[in-house]
Amino acid sequence: MTRSTIFASASRSRFEGLAGELAREGADLVLSSPGWPAQTTPVAGVRPVDELVFTESTTPEEIKRFCFGTSGPALGFVSYDYGMLLRGVASGKERDFPLGHLKKYAAWLEYDGDAGGVTVTSADPVLRNKLAHRLEAAPERLVAGPVVGLPDGEPGQSLDRAGYEAGVRETLARIRTGHTYQLNLSTRFSWTCPGLDPLGLFLSLWQKHPAPFYAWFASGAHRVASTSPERFLRVADGRVLSQPIKGTLRFDAYSPELAARLTGSDKECAELSMIVDLIRNDIAANCGYGSVRVENHLSVFAVDNLLQMFADVRGELRPDRDCLDLFLDAFPGGSVTGCPKHSSMAIIEELEPHARGLYCGSVLVVRGPQDMDSSIAIRTAVFDTASGRLDAYAGSGIVVDSAPSSEYQETVAKAEKFLDQGGR
Repeated sequence: MTRSTIFASASRSRFEGLAGELAREGADLVLSSPGWPAQTTPVAGVRPVDELVFTESTTPEEIKRFCFGTSGPALGFVSYDYGMLLRGVASGKERDFPLGHLKKYAAWLEYDGDAGGVTVTSADPVLRNKLAHRLEAAPERLVAGPVVGLPDGEPGQSLDRAGYEAGVRETLARIRTGHTYQLNLSTRFSWTCPGLDPLGLFLSLWQKHPAPFYAWFASGAHRVASTSPERFLRVADGRVLSQPIKGTLRFDAYSPELAARLTGSDKECAELSMIVDLIRNDIAANCGYGSVRVENHLSVFAVDNLLQMFADVRGELRPDRDCLDLFLDAFPGGSVTGCPKHSSMAIIEELEPHARGLYCGSVLVVRGPQDMDSSIAIRTAVFDTASGRLDAYAGSGIVVDSAPSSEYQETVAKAEKFLDQGGR
């Protein structure tokens, strides 16, 4: 049956109101507000009809067949751990999270900010029309309400303060011996909260702490709540954009002077410049010769009471390559590995006691061979409905002049919205 699309006039807030209702019924979401450097298209995938759950034997060719072999967009995630397989980094850690999970849907909703409405696409005209009518009656805005079952007290940590600072010192030793020159070290915060309403937590975070790449996704017993501010790779009609983030400054009250303080830091600027160079190399093999360029270097935006520095790395996709060639060759993103990528990932595997799972992987929407958008899955939590465990992750980039105590404080600042929800 041919998929067809209808357009319904609606505000962004009304789309979000319906999206919250649909998520309660099993829909997967990407939400995004205007004005962010990494602003993306808000979408909702309704009633999954096909899925690809990655295993260690899943190949890039299988992923491409799933995404491009049938009509309709694909939404899902690729884990950092799958990236380890792609890059040949061995791990003996036990995994309790899928290596990747992509779905296709009976219906697909997208908010079009330029047209001021929502496209509803489906091969089922009854479902398509029902969703369009529901949009007309949807709440004027997303309503989260009180979150049920929030954790109480301090979380466990895979690396506590002493352990994290020891990891930073070991990283500095590896930098001095030439094994890496920047490395992203993370810790995992964990709570046991079997009564938690994870969607309520996700919607509450969206209302209080909006960011450009929020994603809600159900994968088996796991519920993903990603609140990322960072784009990994976008391909639009063959035009490539990556927007790596490096450089962080926490603030209580914003003032214009803070941006100058961040861009004036040699350490923070070096972090970004190293990763920009890595991203340029990562995308160059799949882009036209001479098309890769850097724009808006050392730009700054505010999110989650943090100032973040970023750059735009652009290119033109080669005619003989597609968006998944680009994505999988560059994955995982350099801003969450370090550089050189392979050796940094090997050191991360050694120093971090936890498997990263989705954290530092990517949430992606694939519409076609030259049409994709994807995040770096930072500021991300996963709730296991079977065990009642909530995991949230955070990390920071370590360079030669990093101070262990400052890097730990930055890591906690990045996890602050999850820690505050947990009653810290």
